[in-house]
Amino acid sequence: MLIDSPALSAACRYSERLLVYLLLLAIIYLAFISLGLPDSLVGAGWPVMHEDLGVPVSFAGGVTFIIAVGTIVSSLASERLTRRFGAGLVTTVSVVLTAVALLGFSTASQFWMLCLWAVPYGLGAGAVDAALNNYVALHYTARHMNWLHSFWGVGASISPFVMSLALSADGNWPAAYRTIGLLQVGLAAVLLASLPLWQRAVAASPGESAGEAASSEATAADGAAGSARGHVSLRTALRIPGVPSVLLAFFAYCAFEQTAMLWGATFFVSDRGFDASTAASFGALFILGLTAGRFLCGFFADRVGDRQLIRGGFLLGAVGATIVALPLGQVSFVGFALAGIGAAPVYPAVIHSTPANFGRANSQAIIGIQMAAAYTGTTIMPPLFGLISGRVGLWLLPFYLLALALLGLVMTERLNRLPRGRSEVAKPR
Repeated sequence: MLIDSPALSAACRYSERLLVYLLLLAIIYLAFISLGLPDSLVGAGWPVMHEDLGVPVSFAGGVTFIIAVGTIVSSLASERLTRRFGAGLVTTVSVVLTAVALLGFSTASQFWMLCLWAVPYGLGAGAVDAALNNYVALHYTARHMNWLHSFWGVGASISPFVMSLALSADGNWPAAYRTIGLLQVGLAAVLLASLPLWQRAVAASPGESAGEAASSEATAADGAAGSARGHVSLRTALRIPGVPSVLLAFFAYCAFEQTAMLWGATFFVSDRGFDASTAASFGALFILGLTAGRFLCGFFADRVGDRQLIRGGFLLGAVGATIVALPLGQVSFVGFALAGIGAAPVYPAVIHSTPANFGRANSQAIIGIQMAAAYTGTTIMPPLFGLISGRVGLWLLPFYLLALALLGLVMTERLNRLPRGRSEVAKPR
């Protein structure tokens, strides 16, 4: 019996594409680890760092402010950068920037040095965040979006324990930055070697048939053609119904996440009486909750849907913050972990729903703007909490987190009342 040669050729093409798909997926998982590695270092080490550097505890917000400004700038530029250079090169260069910045942090002996190295870190973080998230939203399922962000949590969970070990060794916090910086260098080398994969890859689900793979190629080509029509300006994107609501929701969520990560350890030291090393470990419970929650959500995200994940996530985050606020003494760390579990699906679900909500042709621009809104939240709200708590007290933290969770819930419910697929409302120009 002769095998139909067109069918055989299609099967071979599919097998080749599947291999590239799997290799690139592994690289993207590593890239998400690299995104998370540095994110919780400042918060975990700040109870000791601010004393060594001779600055008030509230100055932690200054470092995160500079980082966030850099991420806002690079997020807004991400659409142009990604269209010109490709997601692979943008990701690689961005990880190199963050690695250099982290190694610079490890040499800082004065506060202004931290601020200086925060600039390249912020610029690197924003571009890679927008480029990778849009690539995954376009080419992968909600399951992979949650698992990939779970791997971000793996990276973010590692660094507080590295910091805890460093603090246990005579408060040697620069060693933690040096260790994470060297890990980033290794990841950058892997990303550099993977650049040819990004040029060849067309996402294809492992469960697709050869015919479905061909359909995926056509869909991807349609998306590429749409993105080639031109740049979607900020003013144009903001005219799309629902965009202002999703920006406010993302602002609230990322403010919730960053405030908890930055001030959690300090809260447990100042308000609940833990020592610095133990507080760094308990502060990591929020990140562990994020990681575990995203891993579990990956198993049912496609069945439940993005909207239900976002709604449930904000509600559970609010419940966790409420438990932390109760006078439960040291048991309050349970609420901190629960808040992390609740927050777990929000970020990946908002990102993954963007092409469906606003159209594939607009998704890179809108995700870039979403990242800018997110980092605006991380720029304003954690430092604002630092200023307020300096006058009122760190006991305010759970109430602050509760307000942010409720704001995010209200904004996403407003978005849900609008029809999906509003890609033709705003024309790129």
